[in-house]
Amino acid sequence: MNKFALSVENLTKIYSNYKNKKQNRALNELNFKVKQGEVFGLLGPNGAGKTTFLSILGGTVIKTSGKVNVWGFDLDQNPRQARASLGIVPQEVNLDAFFSPKKLLDLQAGLYGITKNDRITDLILNMVSLEDQAEAYSRSLSGGMKRRLLIAKAMVHQPPILILDEPTAGVDVELRNNLWKNVKQLNKEGVTIILTTHYLIEAQEMCDRIAIISKGNLVALDTTKKLLDRIKTKKINFKVKDVDLNKNLFMRNINFSIRSKNSISVTYEKNLLNFGEIVNYLNQNNIKIEDISTEDGDLEDVFVQLTKH
Repeated sequence: MNKFALSVENLTKIYSNYKNKKQNRALNELNFKVKQGEVFGLLGPNGAGKTTFLSILGGTVIKTSGKVNVWGFDLDQNPRQARASLGIVPQEVNLDAFFSPKKLLDLQAGLYGITKNDRITDLILNMVSLEDQAEAYSRSLSGGMKRRLLIAKAMVHQPPILILDEPTAGVDVELRNNLWKNVKQLNKEGVTIILTTHYLIEAQEMCDRIAIISKGNLVALDTTKKLLDRIKTKKINFKVKDVDLNKNLFMRNINFSIRSKNSISVTYEKNLLNFGEIVNYLNQNNIKIEDISTEDGDLEDVFVQLTKH
């Protein structure tokens, strides 16, 4: 079996407007691969092309050109096998309010042609912590439970790849943490996860690698750590003892800001000098340091830099 769960080569989608004869290039020759067993983040601002890409995988949009390979199956030559290898969790909650979770999963399994003897409905309900609500009406479930039920629906045919499209939109912090706990467990059991989210802190914490697209173009593809290493600016806050507000502090490539008699803020490009040099400089100027806190850049900073949003 190919070591890549998903392979995308020169994927392009062009929407044509026949009224004004204009073309909108929603995806522009995307190239990336998702490794088996990893958590892969697909990020981008609104209109970047994420929904178009997921729609191509799901079969609701036809690509203009390029190749997509899902779990060893070409999307054009073996569309059924390719899509059977995917479990897609949509952004919108679309559940029948009058069916129980158990009934919904059995119906979904039937749509995939899974016989009653081969269904693992109870196991999936346990995996998403819904065994106690198995016979309850779906309308009575909380928002977090409904999200977990969507994941369960996507898993009835035991796909090796699970795609989560904004899975925590509108979910409170506690339920979000529970949801990620379930996702991490699925990944631990070998399921490849592809995640889209607007909560960049989630992608930073969850993803092994991240692709960022903007206006249909791939603008970054790297491990989360290496993307974070792209942030050049580092900020340090010093708690000090009675500094003169009019004191002139100067070091090359460093910006000092005396915020109060007990606070100095320092920003600098972290690759240009050593942190110890700043501490020594303050000591030489008879500034007593009482505490130090740092503010490293996060994935949101990388995202803004790369997408210019």
